[in-house]
Amino acid sequence: MSDEDGEEQQGLVEQLLDGLPLPAFTLDERDTVRAANVPALAILGERARGRNLALSLRGPELLDAVAGTRRDGAQRRILLRLPDDAQYRVKVTGLPAADPPQVICVMQDVTSEAQNEAIRREFVANVSHELRTPLTAMMGFIETLQSAAKDDPVARDRFLGIMSREAGRMNRLVRDLLHLSRVEAEERVRPRETIDLPGILRSAAASVRQVAEAHGSTIRFQGIEGRVTVPGDADQLTQVFLNLMENAVKYGARDRPVTVTISRETTSRGPVIRVDVADQGDGIDPIHLPRLTERFYRVDAHRSRAEGGTGLGLAIVKHIINRHRGWLRIESEKGRGSVFSVMLPET
Repeated sequence: MSDEDGEEQQGLVEQLLDGLPLPAFTLDERDTVRAANVPALAILGERARGRNLALSLRGPELLDAVAGTRRDGAQRRILLRLPDDAQYRVKVTGLPAADPPQVICVMQDVTSEAQNEAIRREFVANVSHELRTPLTAMMGFIETLQSAAKDDPVARDRFLGIMSREAGRMNRLVRDLLHLSRVEAEERVRPRETIDLPGILRSAAASVRQVAEAHGSTIRFQGIEGRVTVPGDADQLTQVFLNLMENAVKYGARDRPVTVTISRETTSRGPVIRVDVADQGDGIDPIHLPRLTERFYRVDAHRSRAEGGTGLGLAIVKHIINRHRGWLRIESEKGRGSVFSVMLPET
């Protein structure tokens, strides 16, 4: 083949790559990058053409696949993991008609898919652990009641009380899992109703009053009085503020009030109604703040379980607020309490 024919053929290969929406590049028999489209150069670097692939991309498994395809002509598919945690599914195909012979590599970004799969596995593992713990305890007590303690009324009453608490814990976990699943399914559908926000806050506070009294606490309101409306789902927003107020009571200082402040604020996203739920507790180490809304994440797992928490409350809160096109802001400092702020668009 003449040099002119070779250049023409190379031009056709480059046009082919430019027409592909996915990152794609070709390698010659020395693993030199002969052609690459713009998405591929974003991964390999602008100077990748004419250089050995190993200088642009660290992927020995890809080079092995290329060598295998060059050897037997068979197409290969591999999963390529890059140092920045990005993951690509790469299809390696021979171009034997090219002069010199080349191999084309087409990359598909599956990073988010892999991350979602990892989250799913972690979620299943967490649910299994959270259910297995009370189930194991209950099975142990049942066996004891069926044998050594069956004629001991004191032990029987004590074990039945523990079993009741563990059953309640499993029931709360299943309830919250169902709530979370329902909220995630509806997250892209924005509520169309108009609700009175102060009324929602008063309703949530009334539901928490008994827990607050048990902790020697009260819930105080500050800010806007009268009717303040926002687009929203009344049941879901009640659940948000019920959760935040209950957490503030449980994890705040005993005999100290929880303050709920409602105000208007202008943000870069437009006007919002802001609701702050503030406690006067021990506060939260800033290292935990970015992860507080993750499912099953707990700052103090033992205390959370003792208080009846499932580790899903703030995850549910986050998804409900997302559905309302709002956002949650958490501010806390060790020894100075915490403030959970809910921003809800007025329109």
